Amino acid sequence: MFELKKLISTLLMPLPALLLVGFFGLFLIWFTQRKGFGSFLVFVSLLLIALASFQPITSSLLMKLERQHTGFLTPSEPVDYVMVLGHGHVVDDEIPPTSELSRTALMRLIEGIRIHFMYPTSKLILSGYDGGNEVSHARMLARVAMAMGVNKNNILLLETAKDTWEEAFQAASVVGRSNLVLVTSASHMPRALYEFKSAGLDPTPAPTNYMAQKEIHQPWIKYSPRAQYLEQFERYWHERLGQLWQRLRDKVAQQEAEVQGDPVTSPEPASPVTEVLAPVPG
Repeated sequence: MFELKKLISTLLMPLPALLLVGFFGLFLIWFTQRKGFGSFLVFVSLLLIALASFQPITSSLLMKLERQHTGFLTPSEPVDYVMVLGHGHVVDDEIPPTSELSRTALMRLIEGIRIHFMYPTSKLILSGYDGGNEVSHARMLARVAMAMGVNKNNILLLETAKDTWEEAFQAASVVGRSNLVLVTSASHMPRALYEFKSAGLDPTPAPTNYMAQKEIHQPWIKYSPRAQYLEQFERYWHERLGQLWQRLRDKVAQQEAEVQGDPVTSPEPASPVTEVLAPVPG
């Protein structure tokens, strides 16, 4: 189910979806009599790719997501746990550990370490499954964290969590009623908070990895299509699809509970805490 969800979401991303539309238009032009409709599809595909790469559009859309929560700048309450949500990594012994993490994962980790150092007695929770690699994402994050000075005794790992839903419910069994700071990308924070609150937690948001900016004054940067702006639109679209999935999932779960006559309850963690958590080896 997880792999199917990821496959469908990948095909619904702007670039793959629009390329499919464009290639279908070419197919109609080359192999059918519907050349006019095929030309229209190719035009629509190119036009939408251009608009999705246009900074005034993409940044304004993404900024509405990213600026819903302010950054963690002025701490006011003690913190027991700092949780960094996972993203992605590769395993390559020929490059530094920091380069094995995706840019998003590295940004999240650095922010988590910064907050952890503000509260030296806090525990740093790192999450993420192996994703087909021999090393879990959580363990890769831990390697970099220890290289940056974090004590291994202050690191806890959630190595089986595949998505934010699993991260939230596994974290709930660890954190309990303790104060938790949640670190993730600014655009992902609204969706992440929804999952964590569904799991019975009320974390303090610490958004990072801001991508959208409005203070761009060079016209050759602001008004020319760029891959970085296409990435911004992809991030916006990904989060909106994720929010739609959350509503559909919860609606189906509620309807199933009503049919069965059972109260709607929060699911248990995917694994016992003793199996989910593992200290980082020395």
